[in-house]
Amino acid sequence: MLTRVPPSSPSARPTDFDFLKVIGKGNYGKVLLAKHKSDGMFYAVKVLQKKSILKKKEQSHIMAERSVLLKNMCHPFLVGLRYSFQTPEKLYFVLDYVNGGEVGGPETREHSFGLPAFPTSALLTNGETEAECLSDKCISPQQYLAPEVLRKEPYDRAVDWWSLGAVLYEMLHGLPPFYSRDVSQMYENILSQPLRIPGGLTVAACDLLQALLHKDKRQRLGSKTDFLEIKNHVFFSPINWDDLYHKRLTPPFNPNVAGPADLKHFDPEFTQEAVSKSIGCTPDTMASSSGASSAFLGFSYAPEDDAVLDC
Repeated sequence: MLTRVPPSSPSARPTDFDFLKVIGKGNYGKVLLAKHKSDGMFYAVKVLQKKSILKKKEQSHIMAERSVLLKNMCHPFLVGLRYSFQTPEKLYFVLDYVNGGEVGGPETREHSFGLPAFPTSALLTNGETEAECLSDKCISPQQYLAPEVLRKEPYDRAVDWWSLGAVLYEMLHGLPPFYSRDVSQMYENILSQPLRIPGGLTVAACDLLQALLHKDKRQRLGSKTDFLEIKNHVFFSPINWDDLYHKRLTPPFNPNVAGPADLKHFDPEFTQEAVSKSIGCTPDTMASSSGASSAFLGFSYAPEDDAVLDC
């Protein structure tokens, strides 16, 4: 399918956008609803403070996030990066805007955004789930870390299947497995406590959770033939994966948004916050003597004029 890429200038800048509302917050900045002045398209713009990122030495994670987002451009269930740019003080990720709400809902919402696979970052369009990376770091939140990561052992894609199991557990039960408000205790639970399966689940659901949340990565579902194992599990037997990928299935829930300005699915704690004028300002000089810009070389991105993606 050919998808038209929005026209762009060689390099975008803050003054190209009208920043309308705050729709999320994280450790290093905010996510805002913005409208592109030239074409009227709406975007979610993540604005991060360089000083905070450099203080915690997280610049490599930010650059990795940029690379991951660019690979998502054509996936039907992942938002893509449309522009990225920087000023001497800030980094801007301009992402596809999805306003159907979070899969996790307010009862499980954290006030920062996590990896685009977790409930707080799985967003609803017209009833279909779309994962959005509005995080400050594209790494797992603490409650989704696999045991081998906590043990600082070499790890592979099996950590993703553990995280998938944690997400499914939370969606079925309301809290992540092994959860504790005490992070040290939660880590201990992940490493040594047996998995407690919630009551009221089907046999297939219980088996899937146990298979995905196996502490031994070699025995974990997905460790041998990767996603094929997950697809073939009995829990997913009713799903036609080709129809799902091409969005031919009727979603069980439709968030019924009136348009891009409909913010009823976002937390009022965010949307009622005033938008800082500095976010939409382009400094007279884009150079920085602090070294902050050199730490993010290659960060900026804009699609070429009249570019077309073959998705």
